Amino acid sequence: MKRIFFLILLSTAIIAGCSKNKKDDSPAPFAYTPTGITGAQSPMGNVGETANSSSSAIAGVSNFEAAVTGLNNGISTYTGSAIITNQAIKDLLADFPEIIVNGDTAKTTTMKFKNTAEGIESCSGPGAGILVKYSSNIGDTYPINGTTKVRTVVRKDVNDDYYWGGMYIKAMKVEEDRTGMKSLGVSKIAYYANHKWGLVGFEITFDDQTVVSFPVFSSTSN
Repeated sequence: MKRIFFLILLSTAIIAGCSKNKKDDSPAPFAYTPTGITGAQSPMGNVGETANSSSSAIAGVSNFEAAVTGLNNGISTYTGSAIITNQAIKDLLADFPEIIVNGDTAKTTTMKFKNTAEGIESCSGPGAGILVKYSSNIGDTYPINGTTKVRTVVRKDVNDDYYWGGMYIKAMKVEEDRTGMKSLGVSKIAYYANHKWGLVGFEITFDDQTVVSFPVFSSTSN
């Protein structure tokens, strides 16, 4: 069964950089105190939460498995793994402290996110920071921890215009600032989210303008 937050792992890892595959050892320490997301705890961050995506391999990525294994003071810890044959994506993950890449297998046991009724915030790695705040409007930005880069809200539906799970829903689209990162082979990355269903999609645009989209279906909702 393919699961939600390894998709987020791929997206937040892209900000980390490109290098050789990381050896199977303990991840480097990383300190981040979430400050941007408040609100009631979302069921999507509770222990045992899972979700699924496409049942077929997408862009050389398959066998997603991830689940919430811990919840402490509103911060959820995720364990996950995936099989990755796409070298560009594999290289992007290699320097991400919480992800171990060994051959075609990428895994983590320590990724952390805060998931509330207000939004989703990454609490791990160089991509730490708000992923989406549901009350935001087009043009609002969220800083990416320790960098000058931001995530920007570029879409917020008034009508049910986003096709997802056999129906149309309202969606927000948040793009990451990719300035100076095109050498990694990725020109753009975006998240689609809905206030009820959380993260509903994830999109990568490569330098050759190939666009790869991952639908996301959570087992619970806000």
